[in-house]
Amino acid sequence: MRPRHLSRRALLAGGAAALTACSSSGPPRPSAPAQDSAETRLLRQLIAEKERTIALYSSLIADGGDKLIPFRQRHQAHLAELRKHVPQAPQSPPQSVPQPASQSPRPSGSPSASPSAKPSLSRLRDAERAAAELRTRQLAGVSPGVAQLIASIGACEAAHAVALPRSL
Repeated sequence: MRPRHLSRRALLAGGAAALTACSSSGPPRPSAPAQDSAETRLLRQLIAEKERTIALYSSLIADGGDKLIPFRQRHQAHLAELRKHVPQAPQSPPQSVPQPASQSPRPSGSPSASPSAKPSLSRLRDAERAAAELRTRQLAGVSPGVAQLIASIGACEAAHAVALPRSL
């Protein structure tokens, strides 16, 4: 049997269709999960991790690490996208007394180092590497759209671990 060749026109049409499917609209939106679902808890944990990572980048940027601004911007984009997938809580007064920030528990499996550690490129690289490794374990049991988002974030974190500059 002779191999079938695609015409240039068919190849271009297929490429255009693929680009349209991978548009900037991102992964498909899952139906709103329940406020206390495992997926919602995972998303909230990811949001907290992203906030810590952004704070670490911000600290190093404030110390003259302007090279890190594009890395932080990607984490800010991740954070914005993660927040889109978390259902909004009803506006009711909190039932418990909030803990001071210094006593708030860190979610288990968090790749971030302790808050007392001095910010450094080494610490940042380790946090990126640990976060990327954690993402594959977080894919189980989530909706396809959230799995795609988590996998994309993990790929970006893995690239950051390699691409971060050696010095500022």
